Amino acid sequence: MPNIALELGKQSATLGVKSAYGEQQDVDGVRLIPVALTWSGFGGGSDEAGNGGGGGGGYAIPVGAYIRRGDDLRFEPNIVALLAVAVPFVFIAGRALSRVIRALKK
Repeated sequence: MPNIALELGKQSATLGVKSAYGEQQDVDGVRLIPVALTWSGFGGGSDEAGNGGGGGGGYAIPVGAYIRRGDDLRFEPNIVALLAVAVPFVFIAGRALSRVIRALKK
């Protein structure tokens, strides 16, 4: 029986840049490369009897696209998705900063 954790590790090695940047699309002479914020997790295990199992999952938020028109290349963000990503980040950063300031005041 194959080791499920090793198999999941091999499959997750193909993630990364391929999952963050989509396939290039050409639309009316304009090249689009979609960009996403991605993360994934996998796990597996087995008992002494050799019974094993595993699973995994992932999540992706489309944050925008690189757009090339002739020699002009620029990033156009997906505003709704960027706000969805930014709100939790700003919340956590604000809490961390307030704790650092409180610790420095003591």
